[in-house]
Amino acid sequence: MSNTQSFSLDFLKTLGIESINHGTSTGQQHFSSEEAIIKEIISPVDGKLIAKLSYTTEVEYKQVIQKAEAAFLIWRSTPAPIRGGIVRQYGNLLRQYKEPLGKLVSYEMGKMLQEGMGEVQEMIDICDFAVGLSRQLHGSTMHSERSNHRMYEQYHPLGIVGIISAFNFPVAVWSWNAMLAAVCGDVCIWKPSEKTPLSAIACQNLMAQVLKENNLPEGIFCLINGDYKAGEWMCNDTHVSLVSATGSTRMGKAVGAALAQRFGKALLELGGNNAIIISEHANLNLAMIATVFGAVGTAGQRCTTTRRLIVHESLYDTVKEKLIKSYAQLSIGNPLTGNLVGPLIDKAAVDAYINAIEQLKAEGGKVLYGAEVMQGEGYESGCYVRPTICEAENNYKIVQTETFVPILYLIKYRTLEEAIALQNGVKQGLSSSIFTDNMQEAELFLSSGGSDCGIANVNIGTSGAEIGGAFGGEKETGGGRESGSDAWKAYMRRQTNTLNYGKELPLAQGIKFNV
Repeated sequence: MSNTQSFSLDFLKTLGIESINHGTSTGQQHFSSEEAIIKEIISPVDGKLIAKLSYTTEVEYKQVIQKAEAAFLIWRSTPAPIRGGIVRQYGNLLRQYKEPLGKLVSYEMGKMLQEGMGEVQEMIDICDFAVGLSRQLHGSTMHSERSNHRMYEQYHPLGIVGIISAFNFPVAVWSWNAMLAAVCGDVCIWKPSEKTPLSAIACQNLMAQVLKENNLPEGIFCLINGDYKAGEWMCNDTHVSLVSATGSTRMGKAVGAALAQRFGKALLELGGNNAIIISEHANLNLAMIATVFGAVGTAGQRCTTTRRLIVHESLYDTVKEKLIKSYAQLSIGNPLTGNLVGPLIDKAAVDAYINAIEQLKAEGGKVLYGAEVMQGEGYESGCYVRPTICEAENNYKIVQTETFVPILYLIKYRTLEEAIALQNGVKQGLSSSIFTDNMQEAELFLSSGGSDCGIANVNIGTSGAEIGGAFGGEKETGGGRESGSDAWKAYMRRQTNTLNYGKELPLAQGIKFNV
């Protein structure tokens, strides 16, 4: 057994997860004897079997729904600041377990250890945000046109919120949804990616401690494990008021259609095809750091990954030379030992990497650096690839496609208007960035005629959003918003109230109805 796996098994136990040496790790209570599918969880870091878990059966899912419905009756009547207090306790527990949970995220998913720790910190940050929010779930008051009437609006909990999360952020995106939904009075059922369920089980185990210590029903936070079928159960279930789904545009279309069929609410965070514009007025030092971090961080497996670099023609050759030099210095390997680039999630992702490069060449593009699947000692899992730089045109089919791998497409432009048109000239609309010290360029990029993305940055990259702002995108990115600002409203139902404290019944718009 490798040192890496011995190390990983230790912190699995710390987080309440049984290793392969101690049977099956389920992550939820089993209610029936119906035969379940057993899933093996393989680390892309070293190709080792971490643990086995059983998928939730449909019978068990229905019983989880019953538990959640019963818990909702209690939770919705709990004062919001008290609900915030539970989230605060969970945030404190995450602080206590930040190191082992961060290591588990890195080992199970493959992102570098700093990013694994950062993801747990993001959970802590959203807990802090939600605690403050629990005292600010306010509506508005309006003046009525009728005498002795008062109008106002208030927000009520929705009920059961289903959360479908993706492998690339196995814990943070759940917390964006679950912590806000919790202070809003909702109960949550989480369906994590079948590729990274152990991190979810660890989070569920920690939350179970908090609920037990406060004599609260475990149905407030539930976890189910499974593939797309488990997600379909939630999407088609009228007991689930809202489904927040993070993943591909293809998946989002299926989720949205299923929810629309039954008038359920959808919150979709889907694909990104993010670009950085490097202006002739850019600070190149800043731009290079942001580009490399955005393009190779998490091995290109972020929804906010920088996939296109749109460079002014006067700087194009200089930028190309600097990027190739930077990429040549990247350390690729085990992300738990200080390497900057870890593995792709699985061999299917490696195939997507190979196919994308071949398609680029077929369309007339040129590989400048990379295009290599790593082999030899330290790369036994078969999931490591060399981050790749290519010259391309924005209209190439492969450039128009979000490929979840570390491939960066370099595109040349002459005028800023052309650059913005290139930036907007894809179906996705998540994150965007411009590097310029010219105020007019920056303002134009942020104007209504500038970036059409949900996130538009100046002199910072496309990745690394803070939890204080609403996160989400436009077009085929789905249009949903999570995390900060007023994203909490998605987890509540709005109600307009009119109160008559007079002795007469005047009608709106001056209508007379005499009987």
